[in-house]
Amino acid sequence: MKKVLVLSSSLRKGSNSETLAQEFAKGAAEAGNKVEFESLRGKKIGFCMGCLACQKKGKCVIKDDAPAITKKMESADVIVFATPIYYYEMSGQLKTMLDRANSLYSSDYKFREIYLLTSAADTDAKAMNIAKRGIGGWIACFDGVKLKGALCATGAESAGDVKKNSALLKKAFAMGKKA
Repeated sequence: MKKVLVLSSSLRKGSNSETLAQEFAKGAAEAGNKVEFESLRGKKIGFCMGCLACQKKGKCVIKDDAPAITKKMESADVIVFATPIYYYEMSGQLKTMLDRANSLYSSDYKFREIYLLTSAADTDAKAMNIAKRGIGGWIACFDGVKLKGALCATGAESAGDVKKNSALLKKAFAMGKKA
């Protein structure tokens, strides 16, 4: 059994990327994993100040919701990032959270597997490539950590569009089941 943290960065309830994340979570749970779903919606997460105090203290000194989320990331075996694609990149919410998770770099993090789930209005699957590269840059900072899978819901402009694509939902579920 693995501890799987699914982190949804969309601020829109019932968003396409969150729907993919929920399907992944269902698959991971069905496979016998312990799954925790965390949404950034409603969370207060300020920008990293670059002070590097987190490297000495083991946690961020900013008093908001980010340190608690970072703690969950640290203890997870698998982290799943779900994000809408904005201008061919991950959402600002997710990028800000990744910056704020800087304390993980010098920690005894458990995660070794990362998954990326995205949704984009663009109809080309390449729409996620820059976000995938951004997540890859974050992953490169951690020894032994790999991107195990990525999925992009293309043509998902309106909330609920992903729910109409049963093949894509099955892929997200299957990906979760393999986590």
